[in-house]
Amino acid sequence: MAEMRDGLFIDGVWRSSQARFADVNPYSGETLAEVAEASQEDIGAALDAAAPPAIAPYERAQVLLGARERLKARREAAIGLVVAETGFTRRDATGEFDRCLETLALSAEEAKRLAGEVVPFAGAPGGAGRWGHTRLYPVGTVVCITPFNAPLNTVAHKIAPAFAAGNAVILKPSEKAPLSAALLVEALAEAGAPAGSLALLHGAGAAIVPPLLADPRPGFYAFTGSTEVGRIVHRSAGLRRTQMELGSVSATIALADADPAAVARAVAQSGYRKAGQVCTSVQILLVEAPLAPALTDALTAAVEALTHGDPSSDDTDLGPVISAAAGTRIREWVAAAEAAGARLLRGGGGGGAMVPPVLLDRVGPDMAVTCREIFGPVVSIIPVADLDEAVGRVNASPYGLATGIFTNDLARAEHAVDRLETGAVHVNQTSSARADLMPYGGWKDSGFGHEGPAYAIRQMSREKLVSYRTS
Repeated sequence: MAEMRDGLFIDGVWRSSQARFADVNPYSGETLAEVAEASQEDIGAALDAAAPPAIAPYERAQVLLGARERLKARREAAIGLVVAETGFTRRDATGEFDRCLETLALSAEEAKRLAGEVVPFAGAPGGAGRWGHTRLYPVGTVVCITPFNAPLNTVAHKIAPAFAAGNAVILKPSEKAPLSAALLVEALAEAGAPAGSLALLHGAGAAIVPPLLADPRPGFYAFTGSTEVGRIVHRSAGLRRTQMELGSVSATIALADADPAAVARAVAQSGYRKAGQVCTSVQILLVEAPLAPALTDALTAAVEALTHGDPSSDDTDLGPVISAAAGTRIREWVAAAEAAGARLLRGGGGGGAMVPPVLLDRVGPDMAVTCREIFGPVVSIIPVADLDEAVGRVNASPYGLATGIFTNDLARAEHAVDRLETGAVHVNQTSSARADLMPYGGWKDSGFGHEGPAYAIRQMSREKLVSYRTS
């Protein structure tokens, strides 16, 4: 594979531009590259060139598998790039890389079994002698808009199913992690993605996304980001379909019979992984009152044991958040919570993008740390009287992405599963549990539609009914 690209990719060609923006390492402040910024002419060129790949599903699968092999050949370079762009630890960046490989493989498998369904016309009145089936066709062009916090795998979850379904793809990745996205695009191009089937546009979303929404040619928009921006994208898309992976204030519930040590280990990992910058990160831990003292002690000790510092070190558990501005906002929210009566069990201090892991209790429902998505390494413990109170607190949120629940009582777990208004419930796992083959999507203000290649491919396809009469 060639040296890392810092340009735009349009109609099978890498191109530069006069306008550039800095890709900055959030830990060191070093400028990693000056990245080409797409102009209005570049956006128009990408739209003009977009053309679904005129190759069969098997060939599309081979392109995806070929890209996977090309990425594997640059494993260490890719992991190092994710660490440098995002500030994620080597452990988190390695998980990100390995999951991206899995998503490419899953998408390739699904491309090879792309099929409709037999329609049982004989089961309808007067249906004897009629036969039918459905066929899947690409929607045409899919616009993919992705965030910094999964700069390889979320990009793969958007563009690989879209390509597998036979669509052209226009990718607008986060300007905070442009080179990681470019690495994946380059791998696909070298693996044989036809010219016009894949475009990469770098730059600020406010400049690039509106023209992509205003143009009538894209047939689908796949977006991961904030609920506020998601509303704009969905509204602007009109009658065209969208996939919205939006914000969350994710909660995990621990009932009185749960093992406090096991819950503490799980929450310490999933609440602070990627410095808490994951939509399903545990932000609120709802603990049934009898377990609260033991679990608070266990989680306080687990958070105290986390190492915070240089993300390139193998011993570091969490590095910086994505920017100094994000760090300032997180510290302000924590300080406001303390001023309103919250107790800081661990954390505090830091500066710039460095936010040591924070653990709070005695928090109120109207504090920003509990009712708004903090997207940082902050977990709040909230004792509850019983399971019904915990479910009520989760359901009171405008968000509904995922909930975890720890208990050994299957009946109580099933009671929660049926009542929780979230797109996923993970029993004896945290809200952050995920496998890349599963349907991943939210309810309410957390969005709609699903990632997971098998599910996304169906959404990124148009279905046509074909029926026959033989008698």
